[in-house]
Amino acid sequence: MLDTSVRVNILGVGVSAVTLDGAVAEIGDAVAARTAAYVCVVPAHSVMDCVRDPLLRPVFNRAMMCTPDGMAIVWLLRMHGHHAVTRVYGPDLMAAVCERSLSTGWRHFFLGGAPGVAEELAERLAARYPGLQFAGHDSPPFRALSDAEDAALVAEVNATRPDIIWVGLGAPKQERWMASHVGRVRAPVMVGVGAAFDFLSGHKAQAPRWVQRGGLEWLYRWAREPRRLFPRYGRYPLFALLVAAQAVGLARFPLDGLSESEAGDT
Repeated sequence: MLDTSVRVNILGVGVSAVTLDGAVAEIGDAVAARTAAYVCVVPAHSVMDCVRDPLLRPVFNRAMMCTPDGMAIVWLLRMHGHHAVTRVYGPDLMAAVCERSLSTGWRHFFLGGAPGVAEELAERLAARYPGLQFAGHDSPPFRALSDAEDAALVAEVNATRPDIIWVGLGAPKQERWMASHVGRVRAPVMVGVGAAFDFLSGHKAQAPRWVQRGGLEWLYRWAREPRRLFPRYGRYPLFALLVAAQAVGLARFPLDGLSESEAGDT
């Protein structure tokens, strides 16, 4: 198993050199320790969000773990010598943790998605993993919540005593929400999984596995939702240029929010 504390600097985001099994184990250790932590899944577009908004970098870098969600990120980690790294994709991570929960009894709360999606997600997971323990679900409005609404949401979540909160508010909103609520919600671990809510609930089709393995899932999704996803995936050529510039030393991206001992490969 890889050491999940090792991170590689990809345009200022410290991405964990981890496998799917390692990520599940890390989450399990955090639940057992009753820590207050959060996990980010990191595709290339999230890295570009951090390039565009440097204040977002510490949000990712202070996470307990930033998993390589996209194949481009996986390939970059392997180029840095971490050859055992595998893709830790949001839907796969949720499924693997739910399967592990059948023996541990972890309680899950689902936060996010359009109205009804979190409920349908819970129903599908219950059918797929009989005996899975559910704490609750909520689909808050996409607008910013008032202080009173936010306090009510925190109280609702805390009353259910979850072990893991799955946050599907969309990137980078979900990462900001987790960073601002770590310690306020009484769950050991929060995991931001974005589109996993839509995929695992059946609301949206996932790309075939061969498309995912070839690193073309972004193109599959873009073809299905071109207008909505153009601002996200239209930045990928710039991502490639910036990665090349970082590799040859023409550009530097600090790991804001990480100490030198945590930074690992830079």
